[in-house]
Formats: sequence, C-alpha cells, structure tokens
Amino acid sequence: MLAFTRSVGLVGIGAFQVDVEVDLTRGLPTFTIVGLPDSAVKESRERVQAAIGNTGFSLPSKKLTVNLAPAGRKKEGAAFDLPIAVGLLAASGFVSRERASRYAYLAELALDGSLRPVKGVLPMAAGLNGQGIDGFIVPAANAGEAVIASPVPVYPADNLEQVSLFLQGLNNLKESGETQILSNSQPAIADFSEVRGQQQAKRALEIAAAGGHNVLMIGPPGSGKTMLSARIPGILPPMSREEAVETTKVYSVAGLLPEGQALITRRPFRAPHHTVSTPGLAGGGTNPRPGEVSLAHNGVLFLDEFPEFKRGALEVMRQPMESGKVVISRAAASIELPARFMLVAAMNPCPCGYLTHPTKACNCTASQVQRYLGRISGPLLDRIDIHLEVLPVPRSELSDPVSSGETSAVIRERVVEARKIQTQRFKSNPGVYCNAHMTSTLTRRHCVLDSAARKLLDTAAARFGLSARGYYRTLRVARTIADLQGEDTVQSDHIAEAVQYRALEKDYWV
Repeated sequence: MLAFTRSVGLVGIGAFQVDVEVDLTRGLPTFTIVGLPDSAVKESRERVQAAIGNTGFSLPSKKLTVNLAPAGRKKEGAAFDLPIAVGLLAASGFVSRERASRYAYLAELALDGSLRPVKGVLPMAAGLNGQGIDGFIVPAANAGEAVIASPVPVYPADNLEQVSLFLQGLNNLKESGETQILSNSQPAIADFSEVRGQQQAKRALEIAAAGGHNVLMIGPPGSGKTMLSARIPGILPPMSREEAVETTKVYSVAGLLPEGQALITRRPFRAPHHTVSTPGLAGGGTNPRPGEVSLAHNGVLFLDEFPEFKRGALEVMRQPMESGKVVISRAAASIELPARFMLVAAMNPCPCGYLTHPTKACNCTASQVQRYLGRISGPLLDRIDIHLEVLPVPRSELSDPVSSGETSAVIRERVVEARKIQTQRFKSNPGVYCNAHMTSTLTRRHCVLDSAARKLLDTAAARFGLSARGYYRTLRVARTIADLQGEDTVQSDHIAEAVQYRALEKDYWV
C-alpha cells in the first residue's frame, strides 16, 4: 500500500519542498528510509515507531520503505518525523490517504507522540509552493513562525493523536493567526542621555544610524567607546516588515528565536568576544550555521578591542561588508547567508592604550604601535565609513549633576525621519534600505554635487589618498548628513563633515 505526504527541507536559510512516499509491502519486517537522509532522519525510525505505538496504533509486520524526494538533495534534522508517521498511518489504513496527501507536515516526535518544535520553520514555511496543499500542520510552539510566511493555512497541533483524529475527520485543528503569537515585550535599552560629553561622537553615531554606516572608534581605555556603542540600539529605526522577516529567518535557522516570539522586531545587536573563531564570526561548520555577521543582519555587529580579533576572522568580513551576504562553500554545495550589518568597532590607539591620553604617558615604542595598528588591514579599514577619535571626558563634566545631552528618543526621531527619506528614495530598488547599501551606480544617481562640493571632495581625496571605494563611501555619508538636515542636494558643508570622518586614517595608519 502506497501513501504520500509533504514536508520541507532546509539549505542555509533557503527551503525546498519534500515529497514523502511511504510503501508497505509483503516481506521481512524492516524499516528503510532512503533519499539522502542524515543521521537524525535515519534515527526517526525508532521515534516514529514508538510514537505510533504509544498513540494507540499498531503497524503491520511488513516491509516499510520511506522515500524522501527529491532523492538527490540531502535531508537533515528531525522535522521529518511527523510526515513519515502520517505517511505510515495512511499507508496502513488508519487515516485517509487522500486527506493526508493534501497537507504538509513538520515536527519532531517524542516517544509518547507529542510534537516537539524544530528549527527553521519560518524559512521552511516560505519554501512551500502551496499548490495542491490545503494546510501546514506544525507543533504549536512553531505556529507563530509558520503563519508569517506560509502560503497556506497553518494548523498547530500538540501530539500525533490530534493529527490522526483531524485526518480521520473526527476533530478540527484551529487555524493559527499571526496576531495571537507575536510578542511585543522588549528589554530596556541604555539611553544616550547617560553619556556625559562626547558630543562629536554622538553626532557621528547619529549619522551612522541614519545611514547604516560602519564606524571605527579609537581612544584610550575609559573614554566611553563601549558605553556609546551599547546605546546605539536605542537610536536605530524600526525594521520594515521585509527586514524583520529576513532577520527572523536567520534566527529561526540558528534556533535563537526568543521563546514566545515569532518575529524579530528589534534590530539585532551582536557583540562577540575577541576570541571568537572564524566560523563563529562568518558562519560555517560541518552542518553550516549562521555566524555573528549573519545574526547581525539588518542590525549592529559590535567588535570591542578590534585589533585583538584574529586576523583571519576579521578579513573574512571584507566580502560581506561589500555584498551583504556570506557564501559558505562545501564539497557538496554552497550555502548563501544574508549578512547586511552595520559594523561598530572600538579599539585602543596602542598596546598600552594611552598614546592619545591627555594626562597619562604611553609606554609603547613606535614599532609596537605600528604593529598594533597593522593588525587592521588597509582593505578592511577602507570599508569603514566613519573613523572617530574618542578622548576621555574631563572630570568636571563627569561630576556635573545636569544631564549632558539629548535622550535616545530625541535622536531616534531624527534618524527615523532620515530613514523615511531613504525608504522613499530606494522604493524601486529591492534589498536597498539605507544609504550605506547603495551601489556605485545608485551613489552617482543620488549624490549629485555642484562644482564647489565636487572640488572640495576631489581635494580631500587627493590629500588623504582616498581609494575609489573610500571616495564613494564618503559620498554616501554626505548624502546621509543631507538627509538628516532635510536637504535634497549634497552641498559643500555636507562633504566637509563627511571628509573629516576619513581624516583619522591618515593620522594613525599613514
């Protein structure tokens, strides 16, 4: 007896539909799964048989064969437990074969028949083509993710018994709705009003947040680099629906979605330690999983003690900083993961940290300073739009009882207004959400300069030795400054401010 069900497989954050074919024939009682299953899929034989038995069904003593098609693509994970179990019940005559074939299934089975949640449900739901499918049956804990992207109705279930009764027409599974499961709870974020002084740094970070630009802060220990960075999430604009779904796909595949939250609604802020490995930062492993650059997609990647990171790990970031994606190549296949992040890096000016301190003396030799700064390569530095020197705040300002500046909410309002301008500007360019994402063609189109502004930029480019990449990145920063001021054109004063954020490179690295 032959039965047929559907499921979904996962490759990176992409998905493909899987047809689950189950055949029961005469022969020695065996249970075989074919179609390039991994170890977790092969082990489903034991889970499925125990779950079916503990649900009250008894499989016939026949030769059981399960084929996962397309047979040439590898199937991974325990999510195929439920479709295999339903296929076996249908092939054995316990449920309607025709009704079972009209649904797609995704769940891990416990030995008692309970449905356990699995990773990657949101991208898997997006991978359904919806043709000939009446619904998508998933564990109740995964229903929130599935309903966001599924082209068909989503039916949450708690155990195999509920699914079997539904397929027998003896009960109904309630269709899930997105509004029932999205979580609005958000942790508090530190406020910029708590930072004393550092007005120039706050201005630079406002520009960076408004345009999605990369930032490098250099300064002595205790000058406030980490404190400033921790407050960046409070001034970032909200994510669009498309950005939220993109980010949630990554977190779903990585199994990092907060419990009870189906959609990532706040921009990520990732701060890995400098001992992170290259695969940990860029992604990879035997079964490739997203790294920190992908987990920071549409958000911020904060690297404190920048030169202390392994040189190889830092250099891996060069390609995603340009393209917005990471390609992990293996012998069997290449997996593409999104990695469009805003880099915020902080570092000391020398090994001891006090090279630029106004009162403490530096004990480093010139060669030690040169070697320390040399850990940051020129090509990587060239991809950072804003270079910022952060000096210690005078004690008189630290002890001032009066608040030192604007709140994050006030700064965020300006950032949001600037992003609205950019959203309108790039509405016909899919995947481009802010000025930092512009290609050279878009930069030339939207950053038209008058003769005075062009002359100023050309002079600065010659003086500071800007590369073609640095030239265009300076233009994009100037475009963001103009957006913050509500200006339609990029003017000389916008260029002048943008250029000063590239001047630090010449002071330290040249």
